[in-house]
Amino acid sequence: MGVESGEWSYADTDEEILTRIAWYYYNDGLTQNEIGEKLNMSRIKVSRLLESGRRSGIIQVRINSRYQGCLSLEREIKERYGLLEAYVVPKLPDQDPSDRLGQAAAQFLMQRLQPGDLLAVGWGETVSNTIQRLGHVANERNIGLVSLTGGVSTYVDGMRTANWGSSVHLVPAPLVVRDPSVAANLMHEPAVANLLDMALNASYQLVGIGEISSSSTVVKAGYVSPDEVEPLRRKGAVGDILCQFFNDRGEVLDLPFHDRVIGVKLAGLSRAEKVVAAAGGLHKVQAIHAALRGRFAGILITDETTADGLMNVKD
Repeated sequence: MGVESGEWSYADTDEEILTRIAWYYYNDGLTQNEIGEKLNMSRIKVSRLLESGRRSGIIQVRINSRYQGCLSLEREIKERYGLLEAYVVPKLPDQDPSDRLGQAAAQFLMQRLQPGDLLAVGWGETVSNTIQRLGHVANERNIGLVSLTGGVSTYVDGMRTANWGSSVHLVPAPLVVRDPSVAANLMHEPAVANLLDMALNASYQLVGIGEISSSSTVVKAGYVSPDEVEPLRRKGAVGDILCQFFNDRGEVLDLPFHDRVIGVKLAGLSRAEKVVAAAGGLHKVQAIHAALRGRFAGILITDETTADGLMNVKD
């Protein structure tokens, strides 16, 4: 897709021009208008190329300040839930929350992923936004990627945009099937079982956290119908990770639906050492609180409004 069309793609950008623009903008302090005049292109194109560079990971902005995160909230969240790490970013009202948290998660992982590492990923908007920004770093450091669930199509768009060239391993199965016996058989197939083991043993596991509503990702993706939302609530569901629902105490619900899901089980995920959950928004506070109580993740990436909401939730 072309940059001028309003969409961006790392593959469509000229790295030499992008590097020149980034240098003018960040090092020389030129405005986007001045850069456009210098390179004979519109300010809008300069702006889009800079955004393309940030998304692809070619441009990384490092803030050398001890206040770069919301430090007090990070400390409080970490202590309350017994987390390995908490990363709280300032909220920007005009930016899509999943895009901003994807940016934050990508920055977090860029600082930690080492050459040859393997990253396991769940699905959802925030995870997809993170993957899109990691492509350049993944190729540079030969970082592999493995999916935590079935549902190949849910992962492909993010990786295509990222131009992820290193080893990619997708579970060759749907995310949800109609017949539980089909799911059980697929989960025992070596091609599936081996990849799910690989995902659990990856350097990091990245997941999103969903809330229960008619606008939640599982509903928009068609895995749960809007009519099923209220029955799920009555059974105690407050959130989901990897299409598996849990209650406000962080306990996985005993639902027939779970027998039709192909992917890593939450009980297994909670035993992994470095699970990163990226989620935010006041509508998700209860779901995030429950997920952290259930110890499904040891690292949380969120925004300050959500973090403040978490600190006000009563057990």
